[in-house]
Amino acid sequence: MNTIGHLINGEVCTDSERTQDVFNPATGLATRKVALASVETVEQAISCAEAAFPAWRNTPAIKRARVMFRFKALLEANADKICQMIGEEHGKISHDAAGELQRGIENVEYACGAPELLKGEHSKNVGSNVDSWSEFQPLGVVAGITPFNFPAMVPLWMFPMAIACGNCFILKPSERDPSSTLFIAQLLKEAGLPDGVMNVVNGDKVAVDVLLSDERIKAVSFVGSTPIAEYIYSTASANGKRCQALGGAKNHAIIMPDADMGNVVSQLLGAAFGSSGERCMALSVAVAVGDDAGDALVESMAEAMSDLKVGAYSDSSNDFGPVITAQHRDKVVGYINHAEEQGATIVVDGRSPEVEGFSNGFFVGGTLIDNVTPDMVSYKEEIFGPVLQVVRVNTMQEAMELIDNHEYGNGTCIFTRDGEAARYFSDNIKVGMVGINVPLPVPVAYHSFGGWKRSLFGDLHAYGPDAVRFYTKRKTITQRWPSSGIREGAEFSMPTMN
Repeated sequence: MNTIGHLINGEVCTDSERTQDVFNPATGLATRKVALASVETVEQAISCAEAAFPAWRNTPAIKRARVMFRFKALLEANADKICQMIGEEHGKISHDAAGELQRGIENVEYACGAPELLKGEHSKNVGSNVDSWSEFQPLGVVAGITPFNFPAMVPLWMFPMAIACGNCFILKPSERDPSSTLFIAQLLKEAGLPDGVMNVVNGDKVAVDVLLSDERIKAVSFVGSTPIAEYIYSTASANGKRCQALGGAKNHAIIMPDADMGNVVSQLLGAAFGSSGERCMALSVAVAVGDDAGDALVESMAEAMSDLKVGAYSDSSNDFGPVITAQHRDKVVGYINHAEEQGATIVVDGRSPEVEGFSNGFFVGGTLIDNVTPDMVSYKEEIFGPVLQVVRVNTMQEAMELIDNHEYGNGTCIFTRDGEAARYFSDNIKVGMVGINVPLPVPVAYHSFGGWKRSLFGDLHAYGPDAVRFYTKRKTITQRWPSSGIREGAEFSMPTMN
């Protein structure tokens, strides 16, 4: 069985002491192994990155950008291969994998603008013969720790901009689906990136803790569950590192009485069940304002869900695939059981889907649950599966209070024809990313991604303009060249512009 290794200083290497099985979630079979990095392996990667930093830091921004241009072309040329790797290890249907990769490529495109993004600011004659300017300098060696659900896109949120800004990077991807991430990193070498600038260490908590504690790592980016995000942020911060840690979500959609129900249903189908609900921006709660809206929503959703197809990644006619592991499948089913036991109504039951030819796969079918209340376990916690819950309220204000009171504040949306209601909602809701008749309000690459409350730990969001600020430090330089032959007296007062 093939063992997936690490990429250190431009070469693939493998630890032999500890490995873990990598499964095809559609078949339930282990198809590869992945090496789990030792402390020594991670330290070697950091040392190589540290050695590569001085030369890369001093490489002109335009030359760093040219590597990204070539990298973008290689990603596009190898898209089919990358999507196949994602499908085989994550289970994502081919069209969904292609969409993930494209969103990642858009972040590479943004990083190609590094010469413009890093220009800084300049002011002439802030005082007599005094000029002042600010510039953005790289931090050094930085790290990214990424989740299983987007093995291509989320790493591409991080390392292209970090590298374009002049840093060297250590990536610790998910050990559940590492092949596509490693292959993408190898394409950077093919694009002309010097050895040591980009390194990949596969592993578990052993590798993570080295990245969080080693003083040579200057910043850490993380995407994953909230408990782990909180641990990453607190540990990295305690060790003097800059950190952004994106956590979990419970994304609500408010369905107003005036909403176009046909559009609502078609939008919710993709937003709730796409990628098997394994998205931090998945819409998992529909909040119907009024019983008329609730009845119409449940009836229309149940009818539309009868056409949902769950199956293997290789059949592009499928709507979504399996969840990542057998353990996660059981966890999702457990949430459905909890909802039923606590009095909710299972309208469409996906606990035992039949997928012809894949009886051992980790499948959960699309599930619709009505009459959910905020005290239920399934409402409070992030399910991360193909489950849509319906909560009924009487007013828009009640719906907004429901959202504001939840511990997560990642994404939300409202379906309405009323511009006043939409404007009030977007202006006042306590959530970081808001959609108006848009169920997955994921910002484009030249904006930034991040939630509020316990969905984000740290001040700066992911990718976009915030990424430039996260992966650089501002230096302000004030310069004076006195006129020749003029001797100036000492000044003991604070310099002012008076």
